[in-house]
Amino acid sequence: MAEARQRLAVIAIGRNEGARLERCLRSLDPRRVPVIYVDSGSTDGSRDLAREMGATVHLLASDRPFTAARARAEGFQAMLATMGEPEYVMFVDGDCEVEAGWLEQAAAFLDAEPRYAAVCGRRRERHPEASPYNRLIDCEWATPVGMAEACGGDAMFRCSAYLAAGGFDPAMIAGEEPELCARLRASGWAIMRLDAPMTIHDAAMTRFSQWWRRAVRSGIGYAQAWLATGNSPGGRLYSRQLTRAILWAGLLPLAAFVLAIAWHPLWLALWPAAALTQFLRNGRRDGWFAARLAVAGKYAELIGIVRFAVRRLRGRTGGTVMYK
Repeated sequence: MAEARQRLAVIAIGRNEGARLERCLRSLDPRRVPVIYVDSGSTDGSRDLAREMGATVHLLASDRPFTAARARAEGFQAMLATMGEPEYVMFVDGDCEVEAGWLEQAAAFLDAEPRYAAVCGRRRERHPEASPYNRLIDCEWATPVGMAEACGGDAMFRCSAYLAAGGFDPAMIAGEEPELCARLRASGWAIMRLDAPMTIHDAAMTRFSQWWRRAVRSGIGYAQAWLATGNSPGGRLYSRQLTRAILWAGLLPLAAFVLAIAWHPLWLALWPAAALTQFLRNGRRDGWFAARLAVAGKYAELIGIVRFAVRRLRGRTGGTVMYK
């Protein structure tokens, strides 16, 4: 790993991750690979733990909202200030354990494939059996292998490509990875997802309220990324997700109410009938628990979309939604 130390660094981000952060840093071994840990206002001793384990700690100032995009962007700048520009940088969430051999495999791929700006692998949940929410998130990580449109929060980037594209936009509340990847692809770079274990994630999601907040954050991310990619050669991101949330959770209920008031109260049944149809279709394909969340999720996403639109109309930016 001595060679990797000269050309690779890791940026881990987190907030109050406790034992999960310790597991993350232990899998990286900061005394062999330079690790920048970016802390978003932890109160559980995470920053002291990271220092003790050999990581360089960067604390986010509390004068602006804490977001993953801001943490990654500032972490990259802190890395440049402390060690210069390595060839590659691995971003990882502090609740993830990096699989043995991943750093070497990812760096070897970027060595051999100069047209690729970023590479990611398979993220899986540590305890998919702990709750149905964890199990669904584990399925969510199982995206297709091969050339990809985007990566997630865990990925290795070629630093020269990252810098040329402008890096993570710290103003993004969610959806910052696809937005950055859209800029990279517009510049001629490619993204690869390898069929290889990369990280083990610990969502620790056991309550509906956690899932709901995560879905609200997704709605904010959809709207913000859609707006940010208006001039992208590949088209706007998340157009389909936005359309579905606005149609099913917004326009359809509104139409049912208007028709019920204007013509006959029975028109109000259009709303639950459409929701039931959606539930049955999703249930046959994905299971009934997932179907319930898919229907409810449209309303949470719409709340996020509206929240973003209202803040933008008021000239306000930033904000964050945390589910842990």
